[in-house]
Amino acid sequence: MPDPASRESVPIPPGKADELISMAARAPSILNTQPWRFRVGTHDIELYADPARRLRADTRGREMLISCGAALYGLRLAIRSTGYQPVVQLLPEPGRHTLLARVSLGGRMPLAAAERKLIEALPHRYTHRGPFAPVPLPAGLLIGLQHDAVAEHAGLELIDRPAAYTQLANLVAQEVRRSRSDAQALADTRQWVRLPGSAARDGVPASAIARQGRAEPGRLTQRDLDLGRDIGLLQPGGPPAATAVLLTSADTHQDWLRAGQALHRLLAHAASSWVFANLYSQPLESPSARALIRSRLGLPGAPQLILQFGRTAAIRATARRPPGEVTQH
Repeated sequence: MPDPASRESVPIPPGKADELISMAARAPSILNTQPWRFRVGTHDIELYADPARRLRADTRGREMLISCGAALYGLRLAIRSTGYQPVVQLLPEPGRHTLLARVSLGGRMPLAAAERKLIEALPHRYTHRGPFAPVPLPAGLLIGLQHDAVAEHAGLELIDRPAAYTQLANLVAQEVRRSRSDAQALADTRQWVRLPGSAARDGVPASAIARQGRAEPGRLTQRDLDLGRDIGLLQPGGPPAATAVLLTSADTHQDWLRAGQALHRLLAHAASSWVFANLYSQPLESPSARALIRSRLGLPGAPQLILQFGRTAAIRATARRPPGEVTQH
């Protein structure tokens, strides 16, 4: 998606701001924390991090910025839906640490068919923690997802060799076991996992978690969101069709924002073919764990997220906060 910075920006269309922000806020976020806020100006929309929604275990804010990067891609896509090209200034004022991007409308450009498919997929895209159907992915989809990542200055490394998968599975299981005695990680889970019947429009609903955190054949060990409370409503089982690691060339704030944009782009692409993913962030929370996974798997970049893709007949898109709650004045 081009960013023609040389074009003069135009005013935000009257009455369109809530629609743009609503589309941006459909982005994926770690534990559905939705750690973002927007400010609408005459000619631009600013994206801010909301540190009050940062996970306790996310001491450097990496996962928060990945989530905000996903919202930035959603805002870019929302602007494309109006027929304009988005012009993005990333980290425009270094002294304002929570201001992550300033986005304005550039030149006119008709919406491409591929972009229209992404926009149409946003309402049903979601993180799938339950069983996958035993069917292959559409031909060429994984290559397309790799192209999406590259277009966003990231990479998507497929873990398709049995030895590499076993190595990854062991490292993920090790990190999940460690987290079970981590007070901060446990507090994050209790704060952001919703009990059955909750009307909250953030966090992970009981309908989106499995009863146990154990691994099934072909599935990486998942974060234990149930914590022995027997609140999860998903049944385990059903291996994924593919496993991959989202990478960036370095490990800076800018890279984390790029990882988030790449994540949202490739997840929307997958959802447009009715393919969904489970995201694994907890095994990569510590720098040492990321360095170990990078070294053991020989990855050509800094790992930011692990994904497992597959098809499923159950679509459970999670709720989002309305524009009024995520817009600051």
